[in-house]
Amino acid sequence: MNLIRFLQRLLATTAVALCVAGLAYATPSPSEQKVIETLIERVADHKSMKFMRNGEEHDAAEAARHLRAKYDHFKDKIVTAEDFIRLCGTRSEVTKVPYKVRTANKGTRNSADFLHEELRQVRRQAKV
Repeated sequence: MNLIRFLQRLLATTAVALCVAGLAYATPSPSEQKVIETLIERVADHKSMKFMRNGEEHDAAEAARHLRAKYDHFKDKIVTAEDFIRLCGTRSEVTKVPYKVRTANKGTRNSADFLHEELRQVRRQAKV
């Protein structure tokens, strides 16, 4: 009887561990990965944009390289483009200071707002 209870607990613990391990190594689907790559490309295409990170301004190409590097770093925790924005495009991991974006037509705002707007456009275009 004790052996049966032990085996049941072992089986339950193993099942939970496998579920948690599966979540720890999440990756975006191929279609969501394409959305994320398109989002990074859209950042690079904003030639007049300034990306402010830790008090320093960076051009669009540098911003895209930084976002891609963070994406590569956090890829196992990202399932959606919203995860990408939250983990890669919102704030510095070191200083916790929010990233800012300055564009000619919208002024300075949080990068998360900018990226969510870009994401809406990417998703809208994908439906057409």
